[in-house]
Amino acid sequence: MRYPQTFIEDLRRQADIVRIVQDHVPLKKKGANWMACCPFHKEKTPSFSVSPAKEIYYCFGCHKGGSVFDFVMEVERVSFPEAIKIVAEKSGVPLPQVEDDSRFEVRRQEIDEVIELNQWALEWWEQQLDRSNAEAGGAREYLTKREITDETRKTFRLGYAPDSWEALSSYLKQKGATQPQIERSGLVVKKDEGGSYDRFRGRLIVPVLDVRGRPIAFGGRTLKPDDTAKYINSPETAAYTKGRNLFGLHLTRDEIRRDGFAILVEGFLDLIVPYQFGIRNLVASLGTALTPEQAKLLGRFARKVVVNYDGDRAGVQAAKRAIEILLAEDLEVKVLVLPDGADPDEFLRTRGASEYQKHRGDAQPHIQFVIDQAVKDRNLYRPAEKAEAAEEVLPYVRAVRSRIQKREYFDIAMDALRIEDAALKRELWHSVRADGKVGDLKQKVLRRGEVKPTVAEQRLLELLLADEQLRHAILPRLSAEDYAGLPTASIFQTLIELEKDGANIDFGTLSSKTEDDPVATALVPMLLMSDAVFDEKDRNARLLDAQRCIDTLRQMKVDRRIDELKTELVAAERSGDNVRLAELSKEQIELTRLRGALRPQADAGSFGH
Repeated sequence: MRYPQTFIEDLRRQADIVRIVQDHVPLKKKGANWMACCPFHKEKTPSFSVSPAKEIYYCFGCHKGGSVFDFVMEVERVSFPEAIKIVAEKSGVPLPQVEDDSRFEVRRQEIDEVIELNQWALEWWEQQLDRSNAEAGGAREYLTKREITDETRKTFRLGYAPDSWEALSSYLKQKGATQPQIERSGLVVKKDEGGSYDRFRGRLIVPVLDVRGRPIAFGGRTLKPDDTAKYINSPETAAYTKGRNLFGLHLTRDEIRRDGFAILVEGFLDLIVPYQFGIRNLVASLGTALTPEQAKLLGRFARKVVVNYDGDRAGVQAAKRAIEILLAEDLEVKVLVLPDGADPDEFLRTRGASEYQKHRGDAQPHIQFVIDQAVKDRNLYRPAEKAEAAEEVLPYVRAVRSRIQKREYFDIAMDALRIEDAALKRELWHSVRADGKVGDLKQKVLRRGEVKPTVAEQRLLELLLADEQLRHAILPRLSAEDYAGLPTASIFQTLIELEKDGANIDFGTLSSKTEDDPVATALVPMLLMSDAVFDEKDRNARLLDAQRCIDTLRQMKVDRRIDELKTELVAAERSGDNVRLAELSKEQIELTRLRGALRPQADAGSFGH
């Protein structure tokens, strides 16, 4: 839609640029102009100037400047036509009729109509909660329990919908609304036989306001413990499309812009409670999966986002989905997981704002969060599990739009997943760099990532299977930590279980108990077919040989952990986590000492020792 140039020029002259800028920046008069710290870059000394006489703004620090329309486009991240609409509304100037855009005008009238009814409903619901009547007592009690103050209640315009089928409908009709208008508003539910009933009944009302502070939808929180629907929400209307708005943005956008980043939370209270505690650079995704439209909206105000969803399984999965959406908008993403999986509401009420801010400073780069989730409960020394972890992590590397950052995150992932094969790295890098979907990563990692049994573990198993008396002496010395992570772990575990039960150890028992392990399936027959024949006089030598194998395995385990620490130290250094860095450095020193002390014993003793 194009506006006549004469209208644009008239609007620019009529608009009060100082008042419009002051909606976003606190200005102070200095001579003929007004000054402030620039909203477009961080500074301590004001260099941002607004000239009402010249109808322009200019920053002497970052050199951004222009008309009132340029300011609105920059600060609101909107197009030129949208900036014209905003300036016209703020200036009380009606937009001109556009002859070829009648459908737009009808749509605009429908939106205005819904917002007007929403405004009436919200004012009425606020009054219901304000009154000290018995029915609203449950809602007030709930707010008290959640430690929501009256000031916060009024800031977020919380209300109470009476437990009545038609109370709101009757009120709206008294205000002049028709039945068709009420039905189009989404405030009622239409009945099949005709008529309607109020959608929100006996619930705490949380309004969803757009960026300009207009009520476009509502969430209704139940006050009944046995209610299966904890929240019910407005349907889509002319004024509201699901997934296009962010809760609280009308209150927090200036703080987000000043801080240079936004904290993204899930639900209403996850934003309301932090806001009450003075943490004001938040937005909430309205309790649903983040959408590309919401990410675009958020990107108008900040290019950095800290995702702080619940720490439970559902919250982690929602955070991972949000990361993909945010990366697609070229936003820098970090993830904050609070201790014990707490949500922001719960954590702040129990631990306070200073603790929250402390943990917020430890938010992980998105790639580290994804890696941590991928390697949790997986053994990276098992090819299949390493392949699964790679398949889970690398799509988040591919989603990064910056080529430089993509390569950096790829290298971090390769180190963390302990993928060292140069040819495999090149193949995986080609996959994540190419357009389209990432290829079959799992098969690529599996194909090149086979881990073969070491000489030490294979020799130890040969000795154990060939000599029953040696088994009786050696198996009690083994702990689960000695063989955990080895390709032959299932064979060691089976031998220990059979020894404990006094069961016969032969091909049948071993193969049946390790049939799900491809390494064991291939290795057991070979071990049992070993030609090792021992003389009675060789027993002490065999015992010494077995003990040396155990010592070697323990030393290898220490070496693996030291290798892991190198990766973790790099990650802690990258994220600036000095506490974690100190802990890892201490562990590295202790393990280095242990590695020096771990040497095969000179004499393993006899069977009687």
